Amino acid sequence: MDIGTATSWWIVTGVLVAVELATGTFYLLMLAVGAGAAAVAAHFGVGFNGQLLAAAVVGGGAVAGWHFKRRAMPVAAAAGENRDVNLDIGETVSVTAWDGDGAAQVSYRGASWSVRYAGSGTPQPGMHVIRAVDGNRLLLEPSPRSH
Repeated sequence: MDIGTATSWWIVTGVLVAVELATGTFYLLMLAVGAGAAAVAAHFGVGFNGQLLAAAVVGGGAVAGWHFKRRAMPVAAAAGENRDVNLDIGETVSVTAWDGDGAAQVSYRGASWSVRYAGSGTPQPGMHVIRAVDGNRLLLEPSPRSH
C-alpha cells in the first residue's frame, strides 16, 4: 500500500497534536501547524523540498511568534504572593504586639495565625496588609491606611 506524501504529512500533524495533548507543550502544536502547511503544499503538487520548506517556515515562524508573544507577557507573581491564587493577599489584619524577632499571632478569619513582619523598619502594632502567604504563616507589611 502506497501512502501519498500529503497523507504522511497529515499523520505527522496528528502525531504532533497527540503528543502536544499528552505533554501540554504548546510549541508542538505550532510544529503541527507547520506539518499541516507541508501537507497542504503536497496537495498542491509542490515537491518534497518545497514541502519541507513550508513546514520549516510555517512551523518555525509559529514557534518563534509564540515564543516572542510569551516573552512579552508579564510574569505572574509566585503563588504565595499572587492574589489570583490566594485571596488573603491584600486583606488587612490587626497586630496588637510584635515579638522581638518580628513574629506575632493574630486572629484572622476566626483562627489564630502566625505572622511575620515583611516590611521595612521596626514593626509597630496596628493595621497591617497581608503581602504573601508562606506555608501557614502570613507575611505582613504596614497598612498605608494606618499612617
